[in-house]
Amino acid sequence: VGLFLFPPCTAHGGFRSLLRAGTGAGAALWRPPLLPLLLSVSAASPAASSGPAGSMSMSMSMNVFDRSMKRRQKGWAAALRDRQQFEYLRDEVGSRVADRVYDVSRTFPLALDVGCGRSHIAEHLNKDFVERLFLTDISEDSLKLKKESEIPTRCVLADEEFLPFRENTFDLVMSSLSLHWINDLPGALRQIHYVLKPDGVFIGAMVGGETLYELRCSLQLAELEREGGFAPHVSPYTAITDLGNLLGQAGFNMLTVVRPHHDHAGMGESNCAWNRKSMLHRDTMLAAAAIYKEMYGAKDGSVPATFEIFYMIGWKPHESQAKPARRGSANVSFGDLSKLNESPNTGDPKMG
Repeated sequence: VGLFLFPPCTAHGGFRSLLRAGTGAGAALWRPPLLPLLLSVSAASPAASSGPAGSMSMSMSMNVFDRSMKRRQKGWAAALRDRQQFEYLRDEVGSRVADRVYDVSRTFPLALDVGCGRSHIAEHLNKDFVERLFLTDISEDSLKLKKESEIPTRCVLADEEFLPFRENTFDLVMSSLSLHWINDLPGALRQIHYVLKPDGVFIGAMVGGETLYELRCSLQLAELEREGGFAPHVSPYTAITDLGNLLGQAGFNMLTVVRPHHDHAGMGESNCAWNRKSMLHRDTMLAAAAIYKEMYGAKDGSVPATFEIFYMIGWKPHESQAKPARRGSANVSFGDLSKLNESPNTGDPKMG
């Protein structure tokens, strides 16, 4: 696994103890200036075959997304001079993930942000809640241009699909708008569960559902009309009904999954599906724009774009956590609940 840290400092001796054995993180953890990126993971690599995801999960997972293309897209977006104008959605979702961290009444000594981008969660956190933070992302440019935070932070260049950390390492794992580009989402959730300590919590947000359905419909209708067929230009997304099941299968309990409703390429969110079409003809683009405006446009000339963001919380089991009551142990019937407000003598409702 290509694994590099920023800033280039070898003084952090405790870091090596957090890594899985066989991740290739020996004495030379820090990236020399001219060393090429080594993000590909061999199927025979110990890191690829160890841990919860395992080689079986890797070989059986669907290879929908071109991760190399996604790395280039994120690097290109991070390097834009006007990148701030494209990050409004990432900043908003990052702040909402941070709000959910604040809802947990505890301090987290060590936290991890998976697929951090330019660190859109950390800028909304403070060191009273998170004492130390590790950031991981597939894009070197995103890590180099990360936003400032008062929390002591270490950056790890690693693919979100192959976390290089040991079991039971982190008290908190977060992720914002990254997991929807994962080929093996069940395996990624199992790895997050693996690196969490018992009673640790995962708090995440991902795009899903009917995101950009207006754009999808417009492009499909335009291509059918002009070219007699259509190719996928909007990436496939996970349904909210599946997300809770995936979290449960990964080993999380006390689950919460909610769906509150909320410039695509500039965010590094362009389609990276392997079967994407490399280009659109000009006639098709003009037709799609006309269809989009006709079907969804507002009177003021603007057009809407739907983003469905799923927020999720899951806990790694621990004996101290509350457990559901044993089946059949209830001593009060739901049918008797209406009687609780009645006077014991008359049967009339209590007053005051």
